Amino acid sequence: MNLLTSVLPLWARLMVTACLVGVVFLAGQLHGERVAGDFHNEYVGKQAAQSVKIIKAQAKVVTETETIYKDRFINVYKQGKKNEEDASVFVTASDSAACVINAGFVRNYNAAWAGNDTGLAANTDREPAGLSLTEVAETTAHNATSCLAWREQALGLRDFYKKLQAVTNDP
Repeated sequence: MNLLTSVLPLWARLMVTACLVGVVFLAGQLHGERVAGDFHNEYVGKQAAQSVKIIKAQAKVVTETETIYKDRFINVYKQGKKNEEDASVFVTASDSAACVINAGFVRNYNAAWAGNDTGLAANTDREPAGLSLTEVAETTAHNATSCLAWREQALGLRDFYKKLQAVTNDP
């Protein structure tokens, strides 16, 4: 120890000690940053894996829902077209001749489907509208088909949303 104290003065020994402490401190800092970086990389990797899992589940839901409700939608329109075509079979020309559709009925019907007020009844509402009962049946079948198609679409969207929420929130 005498040799060390005689060769190196006190200030040099303190400087060497401070440098050694600084090197050890920096090595610790680098190790800590590496550990934190590894933790972050692991977290990002888990998030990416979870995102991929959710995306796959969502794609499956989209495919299943589209398959189910697209077929239902097509079937509604096929049946609706058949019902429109069958109107003339179920409502014959003699049925149309026996039933006069007045202008008031047409005005009320159109206002109801448009969501408008019909207003006050007029004398012209009692006059024949020039429509046959077959045309009324065809129009009613067409409107019913549209409503059923919208219903299927709404049910499909509701089902799709519920399933999408389930796979998104519960991966």
